[in-house]
Amino acid sequence: MNIGAASDASGVSQRMIRYYEKIGLVPPPVRRGSYRDYADADVHRLRFIANARDLGFPIEEIRTLLGLWSDRDRSSAEVKALAEARAAELGRKVCALEIMRRALTELAHSCHGDDRPDCPIIDRLAK
Repeated sequence: MNIGAASDASGVSQRMIRYYEKIGLVPPPVRRGSYRDYADADVHRLRFIANARDLGFPIEEIRTLLGLWSDRDRSSAEVKALAEARAAELGRKVCALEIMRRALTELAHSCHGDDRPDCPIIDRLAK
């Protein structure tokens, strides 16, 4: 299938497919003239990458996961450790986002939001 069909089948944009090829997450496909020719295995790999991205894994961890996925002698402990570390990192980010949300909510509540130029939000940002 061509890149458009691979994109449709995998849910990964053509631009991202080219990027994943460039950085080596996806092997270069067979070429028919100037066209890329993708196999079902390529689409499966693209879906794997998309699912990993949806779960917040960065590129280098996806590279590791792809290696583990293709290693039938792997232990699941290594995969579990990666997932637990990613979950912990996401938990830290959730806490940081909640702190930012509360700060913004408090600032918004302290602002009159009227025609006057006085604004505690601007004052806080200027500090």
